[in-house]
Amino acid sequence: MEIFDSLTEGEHEQVVFWSDKVARLRSIIAIHDTTLGPAIGGVRMFPYKSEDEALKDVLLLSRNMTYKAAAAGINLGGGQGVIIGDPNRDKNELTLRSFGRFVKSLNGRYITAEDVGTTVEDMEIVKYETKWVTGLSKALGGGGDPGPVTAIGIVHGLLACVEKIFGKKSLEGVSVAIQGLGNVGSNLAELLFKEKCKLFVADLDPQKAKEIQEKFNAEIIAPDEIYDVEADVFSPNALGSIINDRTIDRLKVKIVAGAANNQLEDERHGDILHAKKILYAPDFVIGAGGLINVVNELQGYQRDRAEKQARGIYNLLSKVLDKSEKENVPTYKAANLLAEERINQVKKFKQRHE
Repeated sequence: MEIFDSLTEGEHEQVVFWSDKVARLRSIIAIHDTTLGPAIGGVRMFPYKSEDEALKDVLLLSRNMTYKAAAAGINLGGGQGVIIGDPNRDKNELTLRSFGRFVKSLNGRYITAEDVGTTVEDMEIVKYETKWVTGLSKALGGGGDPGPVTAIGIVHGLLACVEKIFGKKSLEGVSVAIQGLGNVGSNLAELLFKEKCKLFVADLDPQKAKEIQEKFNAEIIAPDEIYDVEADVFSPNALGSIINDRTIDRLKVKIVAGAANNQLEDERHGDILHAKKILYAPDFVIGAGGLINVVNELQGYQRDRAEKQARGIYNLLSKVLDKSEKENVPTYKAANLLAEERINQVKKFKQRHE
């Protein structure tokens, strides 16, 4: 990959590489846009096959955070950190402290949080070196695991989708195929079970799937077969790029709605879903509950307030769906337009008052 060309295409404000031989840390932080405020976004630790793969991921995720914050009405920009390495083997106090110094070096332009491969406990170690960190434990004034609040947002966003497609005012009887049973997927399964949904679940960890099956009367599906399930909803809650040329024709659902970031491998897959009359809930809208949760830490964390704001995703997504229908554009385009309108309005306001 030609690095400078890729950065120009993405319109990122800043991309910084960090190498620490003592801590054995190789990391990248991407700041996409700070029009609305300092960039916020998690730090993902993953055994990327190459530095190019890590760079591509951090660029996509940071852009996603810009749109997520803008669409949710949050006064922050979008950023993301990645650490190249296996979290089960390479993560230790030194790598996390070094990443904290990396964040500190950006002087508040980037606020970090947990993501795939990192935890609330990891953020406490990062905090040893910088104050620009969220996703902390309740003992330190944080909100703890954001998964439950993210799941609340998905349930309310899904209700908006179900009303649009089926004309129903509840989720009772709706069948949902959940991909990924981590902190978000497992909490989502519990909430949907309480709503009397029929659940199909898949996870790379058979024990996780077995636990959810026993707790919530779910049917276990093999991870590579979850795309083939005949259900009302497909809910991706693992990694991104899972709506692609290999999977899109296998879907037998009316709605795609989950918290995984960057579900569309390419935006044209959103066009294909639209043509197939499969309603796609843009991930950066329906999955904004996690961001809402950590942003509340910056204001003095109150769980009731975070949950109330997450329930507001129903209204956010309804607005996206209405715009999509009115303008006859795919839902991802409608969501992008709403986010861009807000960013551009604030940008013009700032330019007039400089």
